Amino acid sequence: MIDVDIAVIGSGSGNSLLTDDLADRTFAMIEGGAVFGGTCLNVGCIPTKMFVHVAEIATAVREGGRLGVDATLQGVRYEDVRDRVFGRIDPIAAAGEAYRRDGDNVHLLRGRARFTGPLELAVEMRDGTTEHVRAGQVVIASGSHATWPDDLGAAAHREGITIHTSDTVMRLPERPRRMLVVGGGYIAMEMAHVFSAFGTEVVVSSRSGLLRHQDTDIAEAFTTAAREQWDVRTGTVVTDLHRSDEGISVTLSDGSVVVTDVVLAATGRRPSTQDMGLEVAGVEVHDDDRIVVDEHGRTTAAGVWSLGDASSPFQLKHVANHEARVVAHNLAHPQDLRSFTHSAVPAAVFTHPQIASVGLTEQQARAQGIDVTVKVQQYGDTAYGWAMEDTTSLCKVIADRRTGHLVGGHLIGPEASTLVQPLIQMMAFDQPVAEMVRGQYWIHPALTEVVENALLGLDLNPSEDLSESPPLA
Repeated sequence: MIDVDIAVIGSGSGNSLLTDDLADRTFAMIEGGAVFGGTCLNVGCIPTKMFVHVAEIATAVREGGRLGVDATLQGVRYEDVRDRVFGRIDPIAAAGEAYRRDGDNVHLLRGRARFTGPLELAVEMRDGTTEHVRAGQVVIASGSHATWPDDLGAAAHREGITIHTSDTVMRLPERPRRMLVVGGGYIAMEMAHVFSAFGTEVVVSSRSGLLRHQDTDIAEAFTTAAREQWDVRTGTVVTDLHRSDEGISVTLSDGSVVVTDVVLAATGRRPSTQDMGLEVAGVEVHDDDRIVVDEHGRTTAAGVWSLGDASSPFQLKHVANHEARVVAHNLAHPQDLRSFTHSAVPAAVFTHPQIASVGLTEQQARAQGIDVTVKVQQYGDTAYGWAMEDTTSLCKVIADRRTGHLVGGHLIGPEASTLVQPLIQMMAFDQPVAEMVRGQYWIHPALTEVVENALLGLDLNPSEDLSESPPLA
C-alpha cells in the first residue's frame, strides 16, 4: 500500500497541481495513457496547431495570385512536418514523465486507477501488476477521449478497417491521397483544413450542419467557405463501409458512396470517467459522464476533487488550466476556497477561415430576453481588410442595449483567435462598451480596427451613444 497526501489521476492539467504551496505534501501521479502529459500536449492543441501553421503557409501560397503574387506550391513534405512536430513533442512528454518519476515526494504510477474505497485506489499497472494507493485527498483529472458512433465502429471492426481519431491521424506513415472526415465540429474542421492544405482530397460527412454551436451568421459563412474547399455532405451519416479494390468504400445515408484511403472520426469526446469505481467512492456523475462538482471543484465524495474534461462543461485546455489553479489553491488553503470562473470563456477553431467566439450567440441572447443590439463588421470595410482584399471575413458583436455591456463576440477570418481578445477582456472585467472602445487608442490601420468599428456600430442607449465621436483615423 502506498500512502500519500494527494493522489492525482491524470497527467494533463492535473500535472500542474504539484505547486510550491503543496511542496510539503506527498503525491501519487497516476497516468493510464500511452504517453505522459495529457491530450493537449500529445494529441490535441499543440500538435494540431503545429500542423495548422504549416497548412496556413501552404494555403497562403496557393491564394497569393489574387494579390499579384505568382507562386506555385510544389508540395508539402508531410513526413517531414510530422517528424518535426513529434520530434519536439515526444521528448517533452518523456522529459515530463522522467521528472515526475525522479521527483521528491512523488510516486509515478503508469496504469489505470479504480476506486476500491472512499479514498483508496487500485492501479492496474502497464506491466500487469497492481499497486494500491491510500490518499488523504484524490483529484480526478482524467480528461476525455475520442468517440464515434457504434454503427461505424461495428462496420469497421467487421471489415478490419482502422477508424482514425485525432489521437492517431497526425501520425499516419504517409499523407493519404483521400480522406473522409466524419463530423462537423472543431476537430473535424481543423483536420479537414490541415490535410486538404497538404494536398489530400477531403470529403466531410456531418449528421447536421458544420460548427452548429457557433452563432448562425458565423456557421453559415463558414459552411460557404468549407464547400469551396472540400466535398461537404451535410445531413448524412455513414451507414456502411467495406474494403474494395479502390480503397475503403463508404456508403452514406443519402445513398452516395465515398471511396477513400483513411476514415477520420471526429464526432465528439467523452469524459474518461468510466470503469473508475466512482460509485464505490460516492462520486456522482451527470448523464454525459461528467463528474458532478461544486464551484470549488469538490465532488459529492468527501476529499475527492475533479477538474478539466472529466467534470467541466468546457472541453478546453485554458479552462482546465484555470480549474487546476483553483483546485491547487483549495488543496493548499482549505479555509480560503476559491471558485471556478466560467464566465466569458472563449474558444477558437483553427480551421480555414479561422473562427473565435466568446459569450452568447445572437440566438441565445434573444432567447434569454436580452434587449439585443447587433453589429456585423466586415474585415473588408477597414483599411487592413482592404490590403488583404478580404471579401468574406467578419466580426459580429452582440450587446445589451439597456446596460451598454457586451454579451457576445464572434469572428471569422484571419487572426480571429487574436482579435477576439479585447472582447474577452471587456466581458471578463465587465467593462461598458463605451468605456472600452473610447477609453483607448486603436492602432490605425491595424486589423484590430475591425473590432473597434464593430463596437462603434452598436446601437446602445442614449447614455452610451458612441456615434457622436468618430473613430480616430
